[in-house]
Amino acid sequence: MVIIGTPHTSNWDFVLFLAVTSHFGIAAKVIGKHTLVSGPFGWIMRGLGVIPIERGSSQGLVEVMVEEFTKAEELALVLAPEGTRGYQDYWKSGFYRIATGAEVPLVMAMVDGANKTVVLHDALKLTGDVTADMDAVRASLKGGNGINPEGGSRIRLRSEDEG
Repeated sequence: MVIIGTPHTSNWDFVLFLAVTSHFGIAAKVIGKHTLVSGPFGWIMRGLGVIPIERGSSQGLVEVMVEEFTKAEELALVLAPEGTRGYQDYWKSGFYRIATGAEVPLVMAMVDGANKTVVLHDALKLTGDVTADMDAVRASLKGGNGINPEGGSRIRLRSEDEG
């Protein structure tokens, strides 16, 4: 499954989502620069579930992650669709393309900072109809305000407006 953690408004989101997935017995993985898993403390990052990615690789990130799903017996990949902790007009589409490419469900984890809770939604089987799928995502994620509410982004993919 691909799990999106949103809204991504704080450095603590990473720790929070790993704790939530661990609580539910989900061995979550995250994507990180390959340099994070090298050196004397690389074992810590590997232990936290970092999948190393070389940014200069000729193969795209989506293709690499779809291949990871193909090879893995079980994989739960946690991504922050905003791509950063500050406001963004559009989410990055990688989570959607990975989930549809690997034919795995999308699970939404939503931080509600005001109530100090995390809501884990039921899995959503994506249809490939980006607008309809994103409408379902938006409906599920109403009310999530993050740890720092001012940093929450609009829940929209650029492709919804381009075509």
